[in-house]
Amino acid sequence: MKIAGISFDHMHMGDLLRMVHDHPEAEICALYDPDPSRMQPAAQTFGVPEDRLFTDLDAALATAPDLAILCSSTASHADMAERIAPTGTNLFVEKPFAASASDGRRMIAAMEAGGGRMAINWPLRWVESHVTAKEIIDAGTIGELVEVRSYGGNRGPLFHLADKVEVTPEEVERQKPGSWWYKKASGGGSLLDYLGYGATLGTWYMNGAAPLEVTCVTDETPGIEVDQHSITICRYAKGLSKMETRWGTFTDPWITQPQPKCGFTFIGTGGTLTSHDYADHVTLQTRARPEIHAVPVTPLPAGETNPIEYVLSRLKSGAPIDGPLDPALCLTAQRIIDTAAQSAAEKRTLPLLP
Repeated sequence: MKIAGISFDHMHMGDLLRMVHDHPEAEICALYDPDPSRMQPAAQTFGVPEDRLFTDLDAALATAPDLAILCSSTASHADMAERIAPTGTNLFVEKPFAASASDGRRMIAAMEAGGGRMAINWPLRWVESHVTAKEIIDAGTIGELVEVRSYGGNRGPLFHLADKVEVTPEEVERQKPGSWWYKKASGGGSLLDYLGYGATLGTWYMNGAAPLEVTCVTDETPGIEVDQHSITICRYAKGLSKMETRWGTFTDPWITQPQPKCGFTFIGTGGTLTSHDYADHVTLQTRARPEIHAVPVTPLPAGETNPIEYVLSRLKSGAPIDGPLDPALCLTAQRIIDTAAQSAAEKRTLPLLP
């Protein structure tokens, strides 16, 4: 299958192209970015020839990709989807989904009109501990799920490049003033970067349920126009859930888990469950066995161990794109994010926005 990489705003593009490069049934047919220098590291790493590098989007799409990987800034997702959709190309959007629920609906409508399928990638969906947690919850092991707590973040979005190559603190500070991650108009901030994880996977764990109202508080750092820390409380018909985001954790969780650890805690009517990012086990307690005990993770199924494998498999078989990658589920989560952002701005609790 022919894959095009569209925009290098998001550093995850390099990770995703590596998955394409390693897939036996996929090839990189085009890379696009208005700034040719941003494509060069990936082109060199994956051996993409010069005639497959484009600074014109229409020319890149003229290579007739089966799938376009979109890694543009969050605020541009809807516009980019509307340009890509008429070609009939399937679209793989790297998180976050959109800058707003309105933009998300534009993306869904454009893809439906164009006839292509769309998937939204949330990298935590491919963490075995979080998938194991979903299996345990769905099995009814902790009874009815009534509360989800998430804590997500890292040292900051500029501290690492593709393949988690580290950037020095001095270089991070140099880049901040010009980075889209730190601009409101571009969809920057820890809330939009990480609340999507808690809200999207939380909605998945809740089997699609939406909260009734949302309360959110964000930090206000002088000289920084976006938030770097947010706490969101969602009131559901069955209870409260808390979702916290943080740029500025003491360490990055994929290297050394900070305190508190990044991940999820679940409270059910018959037990509790904790799933930390990148852990080889989850911890469980039930009424039958109230002491906290470890449960080994379940390996991801062969052929669907990463998002590229999963999406190409689903496109080939025609099977549904489900769970956190499903745009309909992501739209519910986006409504939570929109309400949280407005709640923080207005400093009050709000009913879930439509």
